Amino acid sequence: MTVYLIRHAATAGNLRKAYIGRTDEPLCTEGRAALEQMQPPPCVHLFASPMRRCFETAKILYPAQTPVVCEAFRECDFGDFEGKNYHDLNGDAVYQAWIDSGGTLPFPHGESPAAFKARCVSAFLELTADLTESAAFVVHGGTVMAVCEALHGGDYYSYHLPNGGIYRADWDGEHLTHLEKL
Repeated sequence: MTVYLIRHAATAGNLRKAYIGRTDEPLCTEGRAALEQMQPPPCVHLFASPMRRCFETAKILYPAQTPVVCEAFRECDFGDFEGKNYHDLNGDAVYQAWIDSGGTLPFPHGESPAAFKARCVSAFLELTADLTESAAFVVHGGTVMAVCEALHGGDYYSYHLPNGGIYRADWDGEHLTHLEKL
C-alpha cells in the first residue's frame, strides 16, 4: 500500500522558525499560496492532525475529501519553548541543555520527545492496520520524522521536511520501504 506523509504548509510561526506545537496557528498567506501551486498525490484515505494548520492543508490539497482527524498526531508540546525560536532561546541554560542532549530531554513543562514519538507511531500503526488502499497523512514535521524513524530506520532529524513537503513510501504493515521525497 502507498502512503504519503505530508507536512502542513507554512504558518507565521514557521516563517519565524519558532517552536510551534500546541499553538493552533492557521496557515499564513505564503503557506496557502504554496499549496495552491501543488499537485497533491491521489489517495483513497485521508488523515490529519486536529491542529488548524494541518486541517487547512488537507482541505486545500484534497477539497473533495474530508480528513479523518487523529488526535494523537498533534505536534509535540514544546512547553516553555513554545512560540520561541533559536534567537529567543539563545543563552538560555535550559535550552542549551536540551540542545546538548541531542533533543532527548523532555521539554520543560512540555512533552518528552520519546512520549511524542511513541504516540505518533502508535496512531499510525492503528490507523493503517486494516487499510489496503493508498492513504495520505497531513501532519506535522515531528510526526513525519517520528513515523519514518520508527518504521523506516535511521535518524529522526534526517527525515525533516519543509512545510508542504511530501514523503511517498510503500507500507507493508511493519515497515516503510521505498521512501522518497516528492
